[in-house]
Amino acid sequence: MGSKKIPAERRKPRADAVRNRQRILEVAKKSFARSGAEVSLDEIARRVGVGPGTLYRHFPTRDALLEAVYRTEVDKLAAAEQEFSNAKAPIDALQAWMLLFVDYIATKQIISPALNTLVEGPSKLFESSGAKIIGAIGSLVERAIASGDIRADLDPLDLLRALVGVSQVSSSPDWPQSARRLVHILIAGSHPQAARPSA
Repeated sequence: MGSKKIPAERRKPRADAVRNRQRILEVAKKSFARSGAEVSLDEIARRVGVGPGTLYRHFPTRDALLEAVYRTEVDKLAAAEQEFSNAKAPIDALQAWMLLFVDYIATKQIISPALNTLVEGPSKLFESSGAKIIGAIGSLVERAIASGDIRADLDPLDLLRALVGVSQVSSSPDWPQSARRLVHILIAGSHPQAARPSA
């Protein structure tokens, strides 16, 4: 009997194909940041060092690439919560995650206008990503409260709102630097001793 062929959809992707996909996403994120969401896909392929056909096999349309970049950033945030929690003290884990969140905001700012043009719209994408983000920072804040590093009345959403607010009100391209400074200010202001008793 001849060997049974494994259906294409069940085969594991080759290691070089996985590496190509990851590299395309990394370069695409940087390219969108540098040149906007309308950057040429052929130019992205050139920067990656692959042929356009390789890029289009992974991401047949610009929308597919934009959405994949966005989902990748959200997945990184979700994974980082557990990674930081395992490797760092609660307060340090929260601060490291918030700094990573600044990078996420930058990516979302770049690609949101393009995602809004998708046929089905970005609402489902943003809804699912929002739940992951709120869950991640909620867990980090809960650990930091339990350890006594931050005040018990801290609302995780207040931290997110503060960072998102900086990105929305600032017209300067260097707003991420301001947001990163704000992370340190927010962490310092969240310590129990920073809370003053009411008169």
